Amino acid sequence: MKMSLAQRVLLTWLFTLLFLIILVLKLDETLGWNWFLVFIPLWIFDTVLLVMLVVRLASRCKAGYDRHSSNVRRKVWYLCAMLLKLGFLLALCTRLERYAAMKLSWVLIPLWILLLGVLGDVGYSTFSGRAE
Repeated sequence: MKMSLAQRVLLTWLFTLLFLIILVLKLDETLGWNWFLVFIPLWIFDTVLLVMLVVRLASRCKAGYDRHSSNVRRKVWYLCAMLLKLGFLLALCTRLERYAAMKLSWVLIPLWILLLGVLGDVGYSTFSGRAE
């Protein structure tokens, strides 16, 4: 399941455009859809990414590969980031539909953890390669 860069970019733009169109229609009150339905393009995109990530991670964990390499650690970080993003989207949709009386600060916790992880990953990538 190898996609070229052009295919990945096209898929990303397609799902983003579709999500933004549905979001605008929902906010304009043209669509009376549930918030979970509005986020369907993001759910589909995230599902495709998760399947591809799990397949690549499983292929790396076969016998003969170094399971402790930085490539495997990076893929595990991507998996954690995707799960945090999905957790944020679920909490956001739950809050928008008023299924649970959640404070906004509780809804944003997965996003904050994700952003702190991205900050740590960028810092590690930037400063780990320097040998002074």
